[in-house]
Amino acid sequence: MNAFSENHIEVLRDILREAGEAEIMPRFRTLASDDITEKKSSIDLVTDADLLAEKRISAHLLQHFPGALIVGEEATETNPGLISALADAELAFVIDPVDGTFNFTAGLPIFGTILGVVARGETIAGLIHDPVLGDTLVASKGAGARVLARSGDETIARVIAPRPIGSMVGTISINDIDRAMRQRIAGNLGKTRMAFGYNCSAYEYWMAATGKVDFIGHFKLMPWDHLAGVLIHQEAGGYTARHDGSPYRPGETTGGILSAANEDLWHEILREILQA
Repeated sequence: MNAFSENHIEVLRDILREAGEAEIMPRFRTLASDDITEKKSSIDLVTDADLLAEKRISAHLLQHFPGALIVGEEATETNPGLISALADAELAFVIDPVDGTFNFTAGLPIFGTILGVVARGETIAGLIHDPVLGDTLVASKGAGARVLARSGDETIARVIAPRPIGSMVGTISINDIDRAMRQRIAGNLGKTRMAFGYNCSAYEYWMAATGKVDFIGHFKLMPWDHLAGVLIHQEAGGYTARHDGSPYRPGETTGGILSAANEDLWHEILREILQA
């Protein structure tokens, strides 16, 4: 198996960009009704773009890294054991081919492709690719986070400077919890300046890591939604932990997760929004 290093980031970016151009964007706003399938609910969807992009990305990854574990969102529908294998894999790639599929099928350009790289139970690299604009947000552990634009420009990604909760902008994804808790948390979000919901982890982590929002939070912890984004946010200077304060690790799917600009603000948001 080929070893992974930061020098492979450009290879991974090219793989995601090629899949976006070949499989995702040609289907954007052109899908027929029989190209869309419900998984667990009417807002949990899969399309030909998801399936074919994941297949293409997986094949290209194995060409460069033969023997690596590939954990794709769609592949785990038939083989859920792939998630538990992450903790011990020598090298693994975790793919969400079209994060924000509901938005994609609705014709909203708020979706992305997420790729996390895991080695021996630790996330060591992450990429979030925007197929619409062609830009990619990337990070390697210990090397910081960067936005690589389609134009060739490169900028450093940094989280927002701390500010009072009344001036904050953020989101807590509440679609996967019971109605009473949704109502309570939605009410608490009124303490902030503005709350938003994109139904797309790729965009939420992008906005948090580039200083556009103060915090993001989720209750559903699937690795393809969070591994890459958490590392990118941390490398951009932010702080992320599960709701009990423990770090988020590959293979964990319970406990809820919260990302903020720093640890003090993390505790404030946990107290004032999630627990109040």
